[in-house]
Amino acid sequence: MLTSRTFLKRTRAGAVVKVVREHYLREDIPCGAAHCRLCPPRAADGPPAATGLQARPSGAASNLCPGPHYLLPDTNLLLHQIDILEDPVIKNVIVLQTVLQEVRNRSAPVYKRIRDVIQNPEKHFYSFTNEHHRETYIEQKQGETSNDRNDRAIRVAVKWYNDHLKKIEDEENIQVIFLTNDKTNKEKALEEGITAYTCEEYIKSLTANPDLLDRLACVSDEGKEIESGKIIFPEHVPLSKLQQGIKSGIYLQGTYRASRDNYLEATVWVHGDTEENKEIIIQGLKHLNRAVHEDIVAVELLAKDEWVAPSSVVLQDDGQNEDDIEKEEEKESILKTSVNKDMLRPTGRVVGIIKRNWRPFCGMLSKSQIKEARRHLFTPADRRIPRIRIETRQADTLEGQRIIVAIDGWPRNSRYPNGHFVKNLGSAGDKETETEVLLLEHDVPHQPFSQGVLKFLPKMPWSITEQDMKYREDLRHLYVCSVDPPGCTDIDDALHCREVENGNIEVGVHIADVSHFIRPGNALDEESAKRGTTVYLCEKRIDMVPELLSSNLCSLRSNVDRLAFSCIWEMNHKAEILKTRFTKSIINSKASLTYAEAQMRIDSATMNDEITTSLRGLNKLAKILKKRRIDNGALTLSSPEVRFHMDSETHDPIDLQTKELKETNSMVEEFMLLANVSVAQKIYDEFPEFALLRKHPAPPPSNYDILVKAAKSKDLEIKTDSAKALAESLDKAESPTFPYLNTLLRILTTRCMMQAVYFCSGMDNDFHHYGLASPIYTHFTSPIRRYADIIVHRLLAVAIGADSTYPDLLDKHKLADMCKNLNYRHKMAQYAQRASVAFHTQLFFKNKGVVNEDAYILFVRKNAVVVLIPKYGLEGTVFFEEKGKPTPRLDYNNEVPSLTVEDTTLHVFDKVKVNIMLDASNIQHQKIRMVLVEPKV
Repeated sequence: MLTSRTFLKRTRAGAVVKVVREHYLREDIPCGAAHCRLCPPRAADGPPAATGLQARPSGAASNLCPGPHYLLPDTNLLLHQIDILEDPVIKNVIVLQTVLQEVRNRSAPVYKRIRDVIQNPEKHFYSFTNEHHRETYIEQKQGETSNDRNDRAIRVAVKWYNDHLKKIEDEENIQVIFLTNDKTNKEKALEEGITAYTCEEYIKSLTANPDLLDRLACVSDEGKEIESGKIIFPEHVPLSKLQQGIKSGIYLQGTYRASRDNYLEATVWVHGDTEENKEIIIQGLKHLNRAVHEDIVAVELLAKDEWVAPSSVVLQDDGQNEDDIEKEEEKESILKTSVNKDMLRPTGRVVGIIKRNWRPFCGMLSKSQIKEARRHLFTPADRRIPRIRIETRQADTLEGQRIIVAIDGWPRNSRYPNGHFVKNLGSAGDKETETEVLLLEHDVPHQPFSQGVLKFLPKMPWSITEQDMKYREDLRHLYVCSVDPPGCTDIDDALHCREVENGNIEVGVHIADVSHFIRPGNALDEESAKRGTTVYLCEKRIDMVPELLSSNLCSLRSNVDRLAFSCIWEMNHKAEILKTRFTKSIINSKASLTYAEAQMRIDSATMNDEITTSLRGLNKLAKILKKRRIDNGALTLSSPEVRFHMDSETHDPIDLQTKELKETNSMVEEFMLLANVSVAQKIYDEFPEFALLRKHPAPPPSNYDILVKAAKSKDLEIKTDSAKALAESLDKAESPTFPYLNTLLRILTTRCMMQAVYFCSGMDNDFHHYGLASPIYTHFTSPIRRYADIIVHRLLAVAIGADSTYPDLLDKHKLADMCKNLNYRHKMAQYAQRASVAFHTQLFFKNKGVVNEDAYILFVRKNAVVVLIPKYGLEGTVFFEEKGKPTPRLDYNNEVPSLTVEDTTLHVFDKVKVNIMLDASNIQHQKIRMVLVEPKV
């Protein structure tokens, strides 16, 4: 049956056109109930098969509806109570097309979660296409809002289901229960003879599952939130008025970034190209006005005489008395100290929220002191997130546990937002629990790969076929080897080097051909793109691609045939490139070596086999390449990397040392850099608009202030007008009496740098890579662990005619969006890795008591110094103000970076002695505490 919908639409030019849409209605859409005799079998082009609804619904017993029943939620209930619906207890739920479409438009994360639940065969959720069923489709009435029409469509579908299920005579009568938190919708449903409950009523009726009550989102109607209590915050301006205000320039739109150090301060990064007022400071509870870190907000600029300077005060929310607003105002007055006019920054107040970016938060319960209390405060692990008030009946059980809580809303009369308990992760301090927290807090996708993803893997046993050899060169005769860290199983790259007949040298970089196994657009490709990168923690690796590929079929292990993508150069003995070619290939690596093993071969007086000769040739050329790169202005920076030695049984760190780099590390790096540059040029020549490249922006001059001043304090000059000038002045910055000074300067230089980022060549004109002093660069050499490299492989394959293209590969807007996700995932992976090192460092010092070590001062602050301990590659802060102790006299000098404590002056790069210990007084935020021992202050 065919019906049509007509509506008016205004074109960009301003003309009004009439649009007629055809809408097909069918009678063969099944109800989803197992063994329903009245419904035809599922249509071949219908929705994907999950298991559907059970013939005899199993699930939690309800004392409101003791008989067998299915549940049918409306849109708002699904949006707000998704944690309840995901619980294993809740089964046999009908999700209407009307509801799914509305959820999709309103919340992408919730839409993804409900799709995952529908796909889970154990949950028996069924997606019913009511908008195309002849008996459940309804037209919008004149004067009826689309919201009211959708509510009516949901009620019509519930009624149809109940009538339909009554006709299945041989089954015990199954009822469909309508769940809605909308008072009007519920009243209309009851008037129409539909059994309807609120979510809370139904969940309370599941007497065998009282824990579910904790997971109820406490959603209040916007107008009814001010029932009691003093109004603390100004009202938010409605979205329609915000949008008008942003258009007219009254308000500015930006991303809200809360401060880690001061809970009464935040900055808003304004969207758009404006250089003026790019960053706006927000100070004080009322001006912060219930915004949460990463929300998109609208801000009103204050008059210039109300502008403030960024606060240098550290204020943590102790949250002892959540309603003591006078105390908050007292703290706010501390922020308003008199400052130099040059320090003042554009200041504003949050007037409304454009988009909430709430996520589930990890943290711990701060149990209420009141006996039998149900309301408690939850303290998130991330200090930028406010405390959250939750209701729970299991406070005693949850004390000392890491838990997940979601925010539901933030009324004007509440000091903190309201939320609900989602999940218990385990005991605080437990290694597994803390790793889970670390991954969740850094948004690292780490669930096991789903069956939908795994089905796109090759079937085992796998072997190379005739078809695989098409467009491929057989290079199995070459003496190829790989050089990696010890224990590496995901071997991305291998090398070969040999002399050719004309006396020149042939060098090949062979990279795992991951794009052969991961085809564009399938579930495996989408999952890899979402993950973006493999994340390496101290004891765990979160793979970007399933293990069958990462550690087996794509890993270029020795003595097995593997598919590769090869970049092969012909060079002269001065390491000048004469010819470059790219080919898909098949290789058989002759040795998988560690850096130490490769170094031993190069240095050996007795070994002269093909692999050793090849390594010596590579090493010789690498030294020439490195010198040339450095002469061109590439930077050799330093960062203290830490390696843990683990106890084989407990897996606790028993030793901690900085990583030692060998010549072979540099050898491999040089050829990887060269391959990346060669490939970047090739894909850019072929696809000037669609090449995925990587750039490293030059830092703004102000970034170098701290480095220049620190060097000057040691009578050294650091030039920063170009990368070459910087590299040369770093090379000259030596002190015969202080050999470690040069390393400290390079570590400090690293802190001045910008982040390197992926970008699409058609969306940018600045390609330069500052750190490598290269005009163009990309990532090609690690496709097992970086998704960017897979895209680069696909572009290169199309460029040499080894593979076909696809629409998304040549869509610069889609590529730009992908780069945005890849940059985010890489940044989060780095933060997660640092957090993992920090946690393992705490474990290491946990049983050590007090450790005394040499340290160097890296930075001076107004009330502290930041020191580096070379032995452990560990950085920490020595504070000179302690709670409950008299504060010493402090004098901070910004020009010659120094801090005078009483009569002792501490300069940047001074060598000091510190005591290191674990401070476990706050179980959630355990930290390494450092105390200055020498010089005495």
